Amino acid sequence: MKKIFTLIVIINLIGMIIGCGTGTREATLTNNSIEKDRLEIIKEKAVITVAGPPKETPFFFINPETNEIDGIDADIITEIARRLGINKVEIKEATFANLLEKFNTDDSIDIAVGGIFITPESENIVVFTKPLYKESEAILVPRYSKINFMNDLKNAVVGVEKGTIFEDLAKKWKENNLIKEVLILDSTTELFNSISNGKIDAVLADSIIINHHLINEKDPLLRRLKDYTPELQGVMGIAVKKNDISLLNALNKTINDMKIDGTLRAILVKNGLDKNNMIGY
Repeated sequence: MKKIFTLIVIINLIGMIIGCGTGTREATLTNNSIEKDRLEIIKEKAVITVAGPPKETPFFFINPETNEIDGIDADIITEIARRLGINKVEIKEATFANLLEKFNTDDSIDIAVGGIFITPESENIVVFTKPLYKESEAILVPRYSKINFMNDLKNAVVGVEKGTIFEDLAKKWKENNLIKEVLILDSTTELFNSISNGKIDAVLADSIIINHHLINEKDPLLRRLKDYTPELQGVMGIAVKKNDISLLNALNKTINDMKIDGTLRAILVKNGLDKNNMIGY
């Protein structure tokens, strides 16, 4: 009887040991199945998915000749991806007006770009990388327009792109009777088309966009309003979801490396920017 009792105790002890071992194994499996962060997933797939406006020239657009992404932000993202060992940049198109909203609600998108100003309002929605470059606004008018000074805009209809900081500036001008009316359009393409066909009298937009249009499109019928002092000075960055801290850190480190070795400056110069757009390099 004593031997039987001893045997039962031994069996129970073995069962407890096996049970503990199983529990440990299950705990290990559970820990291993913890969801990977976004940076790990991107590197495993070797693909980064970017939200951007498809026609936001010269920041981020699809080049019709190559069918590849092109522009300032596109070149920066392509170089960052290369340095992180990412082979492909995948695009998800969004209008500028709903860019950050689409980005935040679509978990398949990793980052967002397209000439995005870092503002307190946008920082409520996303986090940004270190600033890439800076710019202000400019005014575009028809070459033979009688608009030569800011005061001449009192009877003008001014076009702006929806969702940009220039929309708020134009509305403020209207409230202060500095312009006649504001026409809000969905893209820079619509802005240029509208001023060319006389639908609006002036365009208020990024100085980079306006300079690019005048230089690359060689439009003889448009000119920049020279007698104008910009009211806004902004910096641009890459938008990242607030929880993706490791991705943000990796982007910032790569951007810093690109500043140090001169690559970022070279990209900006290649795309027509100058010392007025540079930040600390």
